[in-house]
Amino acid sequence: MVKKQRKPVTFRELMIYIVLVLLTCLCLFPFFMLMINATRSHTEIQKGFTFLPGGAIFMNLRNVFHNENLPVLRGTLNSLVIAGGYAALAVYFSSLTAYGLHAYDFRGKKQAFSFILLVMLVPSQVSALGFLREMLALGLRDSFLPLILPAVASPTVVFFMKQYMASAVPLELVSAARIDGANEFYAFNRVIIPIMKPAFAVQGIFAFVASWNNYFMPSLLLDSKMKKTLPILIAQLRSADFLKYDLGQVYMLITIAILPTVIVYLLLSKNIVGGIALGGIKG
Repeated sequence: MVKKQRKPVTFRELMIYIVLVLLTCLCLFPFFMLMINATRSHTEIQKGFTFLPGGAIFMNLRNVFHNENLPVLRGTLNSLVIAGGYAALAVYFSSLTAYGLHAYDFRGKKQAFSFILLVMLVPSQVSALGFLREMLALGLRDSFLPLILPAVASPTVVFFMKQYMASAVPLELVSAARIDGANEFYAFNRVIIPIMKPAFAVQGIFAFVASWNNYFMPSLLLDSKMKKTLPILIAQLRSADFLKYDLGQVYMLITIAILPTVIVYLLLSKNIVGGIALGGIKG
């Protein structure tokens, strides 16, 4: 067989590659700077940035994990529980809502979907005060439940799942499952969810990261030292007085905080491109 000759790279394509490489480097540089500073001491960081790692990585780790005011392991566990529970509820129940909008034809269907889109436009800070008062009235202050249970109503996830179903889930498939005698929950769990795995992965990552990085609501609701999340601990370490302020500890704690999100992304990233592409196509 004659090998097909490769087409030479044009000047325009070369420039596109160069720009993409530069943009990639700009995006990754803050992470590189974070990793480098996590290996340096407070005094070394104050002298300015360098591309070479320092030798204080184990000292910073020891200082972080032996800081009596910072229960890092407990904070990591708290963040994992909250973010994992939030992502699981958001993905499943929002998909269930999207399935109802996609598979059923009822009066007010368009109005219900429009209402969900309107809720997406309301910033969470607007309803924060009312939500906080309601949680206080229910006795849920200093509890993880107010940070997890509201995920069952995630308008952004509902919108994405609805768009994905319109592209990937034909109504004939749902009708066939009903004809075979499957009830709605069986059809959703055994027929729809396997098709929705790429969308589940995409929204699972987004919901997990959003909850993991959330500082605003946990700082209002959580008071106990052993219930605080990693973003609260980072803010607490950064707000320390001058004599206790240690930049090496700050960078190390931030590095520890981003590792779980990187792991989740690497585990589910293969589904991101396909999931987002199908989710953006209108059926």
